[in-house]
Amino acid sequence: MKQADVFEFFRRLAELNPEPETELEYRDSYTLLVAVALSAQATDVSVNLATRKLFAVADTPEKMVALGEEGLKAHIRTIGLFNTKAKNVIALSEKLLAEHGGKVPQDRAALESLPGVGRKTANVVLNTAFGQETFAVDTHIFRVCNRTRLASGKTPLEVELGLEKMVPAPFRRGAHHWLILHGRYICKARKPECWRCPVVDLCPYQPKTPPPASAKRAQSASQAR
Repeated sequence: MKQADVFEFFRRLAELNPEPETELEYRDSYTLLVAVALSAQATDVSVNLATRKLFAVADTPEKMVALGEEGLKAHIRTIGLFNTKAKNVIALSEKLLAEHGGKVPQDRAALESLPGVGRKTANVVLNTAFGQETFAVDTHIFRVCNRTRLASGKTPLEVELGLEKMVPAPFRRGAHHWLILHGRYICKARKPECWRCPVVDLCPYQPKTPPPASAKRAQSASQAR
């Protein structure tokens, strides 16, 4: 994608959603870290349902450690891989207390040294909690970037490095939120809704998905008025 088209791509997404945010519910950097760690291979909706009650009783590393692994499991059983995630959340909470005074570090290396925290989770926390210009490449962003040729790559890291080069300064902080939301609600995996995409003319993906019959009827009725 040409640089001028990249700017227009994000300009349109920003116009529609000037202040993009994660759909995970959190209270501070610690609860965000926990929520993101729990969200791997799970939906934000399922994580939010679990963490609303969890964070009411354990919203600090101290409280989480006191809750314990079994107590945590009781709150997150509806989330995939809950056994492993419970073990990691307790372990990362213990490490935060032992090495960081209970505070979430604002450094990538320190974040990635925490149990269960990989590059994507670190990028989300650095961006959302601390305002750093990072690009957390999940399945939605990977798909959107390859379909649109915004930042093609065979691995999430390749796509991330491509975004580092391509995303213009005004849009760098919000870019990964716009891309996630675009992939989640419009540029869907099985059947992208190209007919209502705000950047369809900038995207080389083929074949473009036509509107369903109901949308065609609504469009015709609107034009007839």
